[in-house]
Amino acid sequence: MRNNNYAVIMAGGIGSRFWPMSKSSFPKQFLDVLGTGETLIQQTFRRLNKICPPENIFIVTNKKYKKLCTDQLSEIKTENILCEPAMRNTAPCIAYAAFRIFTQNPDANMIVAPSDHLITNETEFVKITEECLEVSKSDNLLITLGIQPCRPDTGYGYIQFKNDEINLENLKKVKTFTEKPSYEIAVKFIESGDFLWNSGIFIWSAKSIITALKEHLPDMYDLFNEGIHYYNTDKENSFIEDSFPSCKNISIDYGIMEKSNNVLVYPSDFGWSDLGTWGSLQTHLDLDDNQNGIIGKNVMTYNCENNIINVPNDKLVVVQGAKGFIIVEKDNTLLICKKESEQMIKSIVSDVRVEKGDDFV
Repeated sequence: MRNNNYAVIMAGGIGSRFWPMSKSSFPKQFLDVLGTGETLIQQTFRRLNKICPPENIFIVTNKKYKKLCTDQLSEIKTENILCEPAMRNTAPCIAYAAFRIFTQNPDANMIVAPSDHLITNETEFVKITEECLEVSKSDNLLITLGIQPCRPDTGYGYIQFKNDEINLENLKKVKTFTEKPSYEIAVKFIESGDFLWNSGIFIWSAKSIITALKEHLPDMYDLFNEGIHYYNTDKENSFIEDSFPSCKNISIDYGIMEKSNNVLVYPSDFGWSDLGTWGSLQTHLDLDDNQNGIIGKNVMTYNCENNIINVPNDKLVVVQGAKGFIIVEKDNTLLICKKESEQMIKSIVSDVRVEKGDDFV
């Protein structure tokens, strides 16, 4: 039944690897990083609205981003924006949403997705998701979507699956989870044929994930279960304000998925990218003849190759001789960084905060 389908959009991150476009006051999920006319969270909401009605879509975000959510998503119910008073990773975020939804509908069936990922084949995504929701509504299973890898990428987590026969078409039993591996190990993963990229998209019933919390994160379960009579009432916000900051800072992968024996993965291919870095963005931009990906209406290049350039439309930017650079300007900040060194951006942001203050980050 479609009305039992719920979606949870995780939108609390600050996207520091996309600095200076993404800043703590206006993070990546609220930006139109591809120049499509839609922000990433708007794309995510529209995509999930094909799976469940808008009144069943919840957003979990930091409380300082509540207005950004309401400004960008006119369809969202204000009470469906669940505000975290502190950043505590994905397990507390999902636990809060699961308890809130379960108290509203004990038969709820959930898809949990990040707010800032790109999916280009939405028809295939909806088909796969609906198949998984059909399975999860009646079985105590935790399902994740794994992406067929096309390169030995060291920026993604990997899921190894078993080739054992199970009675569920297209779904595989999960054997191991591996966080971002070295290049050499990633090559071996690809060659083995039984590894997938971890998309961070999950499907389960509210009952199943709450059961898993009780088993594997009992302290977190107890914390949110204490509020069982407050959810969907005027006492919910004060309960969350008081209780949420004491949650353990842990991801759902470490806290639940790696410890559970009822995890399945659906090998998928729907044009997914987590858009985690400027480099990952380049493959989704229209490139010029010299493989430059440019966002900005007044950019002129001379003898430039393989760059990512993102600048305001009203600014004339002339670049000569740059090869393999990230060049980004936003408000009062300009970044020029070699693409091969983009993993430094996160630490650069930390240095900027220390030396120049919060105004720039």
